[in-house]
Amino acid sequence: MRQAQASRLETTRRARTVRAIPLFAGLTLFAAPFAAHAQETREFPSQHGDVLVETLASGLEHPWSVEVLPDGSYIVSERAGRLRIIRDGKASAPLSGVPEVVEQGQGGLLDIALTPDFATSRTLYLTLAANGGGGFGTVLVRATLSADNNGLSDVKELFRMNKLTRKGQHFGSRIAIATDGSLFFGIGDRGEPERAQDLHDHAGAILHINADGSIPATNPYRGGTEGLPEIWSKGHRNPQGIVIDPKDGTLLTVEHGARGGDEVNNPQPGHNYGWPVITYGKDYSGAEIGEGTAKDGLDQPLYYWDPSIAPGALAVYRGKMFPEWDGNLLVAALKYQLLARLERDDTGAITSEERLFEGEFGRIRDVVEAPDGALLMVTDEEDGALLRVSKAPAQ
Repeated sequence: MRQAQASRLETTRRARTVRAIPLFAGLTLFAAPFAAHAQETREFPSQHGDVLVETLASGLEHPWSVEVLPDGSYIVSERAGRLRIIRDGKASAPLSGVPEVVEQGQGGLLDIALTPDFATSRTLYLTLAANGGGGFGTVLVRATLSADNNGLSDVKELFRMNKLTRKGQHFGSRIAIATDGSLFFGIGDRGEPERAQDLHDHAGAILHINADGSIPATNPYRGGTEGLPEIWSKGHRNPQGIVIDPKDGTLLTVEHGARGGDEVNNPQPGHNYGWPVITYGKDYSGAEIGEGTAKDGLDQPLYYWDPSIAPGALAVYRGKMFPEWDGNLLVAALKYQLLARLERDDTGAITSEERLFEGEFGRIRDVVEAPDGALLMVTDEEDGALLRVSKAPAQ
């Protein structure tokens, strides 16, 4: 386990403009077109050579997630409850058929995940904050995207967390699809830390369900007596990044700490990752939390940050564009507005961190690997952007 101290990290943040390229946004929000304007591609140094960051689209309202569709366009969620298709720098009108969401604090329309057979099935999954009796909470739905990309149909709710509240924080929630088609996703403690230690509460947990919403045979509490059958692991404060390494199937998550204590974890079935009993962070007031940083029966993180970087998403890089990054973890961060690149050794231990783009683009909410090996990022801002990170040409 390694700790990231800001004073010891190499930060690569200064950029120079390479060229200005006309990118006509023409975005449509609330059916009102935005003015077209030129965007820039900018070049940034990194430890393994320069990278380019291109703005593919702007004018998005708090975008949360992005995926690449088979035709090369992008599908993006906006927290307020809209899905849009972005093609040639232009965003579509909001798609029809999106379930009603509650935009409350950190809640709203959250993650998008495309099934492995999406090209033929057109099936995708969404996580969102939804209303219920006495409050709201995280819900996961399955839907079909129309062939013309204009709307969703066959929308079915597969999961709804069991205890709703009117609090507006810690909904999670990214989705990772395993090779057997089952779904891993996280839900935060919903602002009530003790819930993360209750095995009969979905809050503060990594959950695991089959594609039809049923319970996988590998789940530790599938009988439902010792804990809820959907629970995979507990003791998570607010996991907003989750990924399965395509090389070896390792499940990895990244979660928000309080004032410090953001964590990278490798959740194992039936394990407990400590929150709020142990943590490397403190309360926002400065007060100590729990019983310290370690306790028998509670797992340690693979890596943690102090101070917090507020991680928003996690990817494992396995692409061809940046072979020198093979196996690296990429963490989108909100607080310092950066992308953290974590190197791992042959055992999977995290050995070093490089910080990219700090303060240059705003709060980075999502990071995914595109089919060509480039990275895609979205910025969680009122005027949010879709960005593409690629290798700079050799000089």
